[in-house]
Amino acid sequence: MKLTTTHLLTAGALLLAILSSQANAAIALDRTRVIYNASSKSVSMNVSNENKHLPYLAQGWIEDEQGNKITSPLIVLPPVQRIESGAKSQVKVQGLPALQQLPQDRESLFYFNLREIPPRSDKPNTLQIALQTRIKLFYRPQAIEPTKEQMSTPWQEKMTLTRQGDRYVINNPTPYYITIVEASTTKGGQSAKGFVPLMVPPKSNAPLSASVSALGSAPVLTYVNDFGGRPELIFRCAGDTCQAEPGKRNS
Repeated sequence: MKLTTTHLLTAGALLLAILSSQANAAIALDRTRVIYNASSKSVSMNVSNENKHLPYLAQGWIEDEQGNKITSPLIVLPPVQRIESGAKSQVKVQGLPALQQLPQDRESLFYFNLREIPPRSDKPNTLQIALQTRIKLFYRPQAIEPTKEQMSTPWQEKMTLTRQGDRYVINNPTPYYITIVEASTTKGGQSAKGFVPLMVPPKSNAPLSASVSALGSAPVLTYVNDFGGRPELIFRCAGDTCQAEPGKRNS
């Protein structure tokens, strides 16, 4: 049988529709980042199976900062679990004694992974897609766990910018990782041309990819807080140094 262009287009559209419907994640996590406070000994997350017809397996594991799969100092319990269609469950990240070997004056970065495993199909020539969620996991030693009073004044406000040529360098004097997702010239504005999101390690610095000319003398940086929110910080520059304006943030 000779396939016409119309037949090919129809078949292609049908395949895309099938792939699109199957590519919707069945296993959903209740957050976009994990904060592991040492004083809590562990942290639990809610997991749900959004598929209304099929049970799925949920497989979890931890990776280090370089993306290597590890079994210490953090483990996932249970490593694999079955979640019935439309049901909810929990997965826990448990700390091991080796956590004490990590720096206790700053955060350490890990990645939490959750992969969905669909049931085996009894239909021939069926394409099955297993999706995976990967989010940042920050181990926060007890010595730097912020109090409620400290949380009311975000530590991100301690960031400064230093102008070096046609680039701003972010200085992070805090013991926390800071993730910058947008940089613009005005509150609520579009990200500047050339800007690439970045994460600045504790007590470190990193250059912004967008130029000084693209950001102007009052850059607005958007960061991600502990709860996945995206407040904006307004900076004012004097000479080659820029300070965040206290309280001048949108959440």
